[in-house]
Amino acid sequence: MDVLRNEAIELLEGRGAHMPFEEAVANFPPEAINRRAPNVGYTAWHLVEHIRITQWDILEYIRDPGYVSPPWPSGYWPDPKATATPEQFAASVAATIADRNTLRKIVLSPDTDLLGPLPASPRHTILREVRLVGDHTAYHVGEFAILRQVMDTWPEVRDSG
Repeated sequence: MDVLRNEAIELLEGRGAHMPFEEAVANFPPEAINRRAPNVGYTAWHLVEHIRITQWDILEYIRDPGYVSPPWPSGYWPDPKATATPEQFAASVAATIADRNTLRKIVLSPDTDLLGPLPASPRHTILREVRLVGDHTAYHVGEFAILRQVMDTWPEVRDSG
């Protein structure tokens, strides 16, 4: 089970074949937080908030058998007209990392049955939900990285690990 737990953590943290969330959002220029790339209907902050909201939703789904998810898709994205300050962007990033760390603790806990059914959804397991978080985050982190390329917001020199 330790191997399975470690693999789940690697997926959550963006190790292996994925760029880590922290690397994608590092040194993001404040003046670009609310900018839209050509032909993209959302901003960099919208995308970070979408990652945060979705991860938080799945975390709550795991923790609370009575949890009710927000409506799809509107409940998983900020309002298209919403903007953020640099502090709000940083708070979205910090909350995403904090919730991921909570998921990490759940996965690593010897009391967690990764393969057991969730009480409110017997067809779903914690492992399934963690895989969804990892896959979803990896997809959008890749998208964020491409947006940075298109928007020319990568630092001239960066440590790519």
